[in-house]
Amino acid sequence: MTLGRDMTTNGPRPWNGYPGRSGDGAYGKNKVIARIKGGLGNQLFCYSAARRLAIVNNAELLIDDRSGFERDLTYRRRYALNHFDIAGRVATPSERCSPFERYRREFKKYTCRRQPFERRSYIEPETRSFEPRLLSLRFQGARYLDGIWASESYFKDIEPIIRRDLAIKPPVDEANRMMAAQIVGCEHSVAVHVRWYSGARAENDNIAGDYYERALARARAQLEQPHFFIFSDDPAAAAARLSLRGRSYTLVAHNVAGDSAYADLWLMSKCRHFITANSTFSWWGAWLSRYADKLIITPDPELFDEQNPWRCGGLLPDGWTRL
Repeated sequence: MTLGRDMTTNGPRPWNGYPGRSGDGAYGKNKVIARIKGGLGNQLFCYSAARRLAIVNNAELLIDDRSGFERDLTYRRRYALNHFDIAGRVATPSERCSPFERYRREFKKYTCRRQPFERRSYIEPETRSFEPRLLSLRFQGARYLDGIWASESYFKDIEPIIRRDLAIKPPVDEANRMMAAQIVGCEHSVAVHVRWYSGARAENDNIAGDYYERALARARAQLEQPHFFIFSDDPAAAAARLSLRGRSYTLVAHNVAGDSAYADLWLMSKCRHFITANSTFSWWGAWLSRYADKLIITPDPELFDEQNPWRCGGLLPDGWTRL
């Protein structure tokens, strides 16, 4: 399905129903309006939590693909879920609180914060840690969901549906097709993501110390002849940071356009093993990989200060190796 088509002739792709419930996919009068925002990794978390909330409430899923980006003047991020096979339809201007969207949204936030959680029409997370009460929320009418919701637990019980929805539409250019073939043909491919933050967050968010040295050593100790595929928003700086030598690595540096992050995520998800950054982008690269025996090495959230977005309770799934 292509998000944004004329919905009178191309309806939302029907879901299979919530596990443990019967249903023909018909919608009631309930709606979940998902405010999508942030970089690609955060957008995927926004969608996945909203998708599950819609399913368990037999609600239509609506996508607000505008308001989360209109004032993103610092990072200039753009909506990117059009590269996935997601469900839902685009929210109308009134459904995303237009006109005077900013003021109407703030009023809704203010009034809903004074109400019990189960009665709020505008739902935000109150902490970066996993909030289990979202899983038990049942409602009638419309709910606007605004937040990153960065935990697998928000959608773990519908994992097959999320994996189907987040199937990435493959890039068609030759460079990505050739790189994908190289990755798939490598017995122990390891995606290594190095994220470089800029601006006020840089000092606190860049991984310091010897994390990558220890992660590379762990991968070499557990895997036979691993080959490292390096992904980064600054590939040259990443290569210098990792100090890799010889033929044991490949620098993935051809997806440099602003709208090509999905192509790197597609390539990353084809790897068998992972060394992530403190980034939801590489979190999703690792999660979307379908290898059952994958080794995932990731920065331990407990080593970051309280203000760091990576310090998020419930962020890492069981079985991931924290360093």
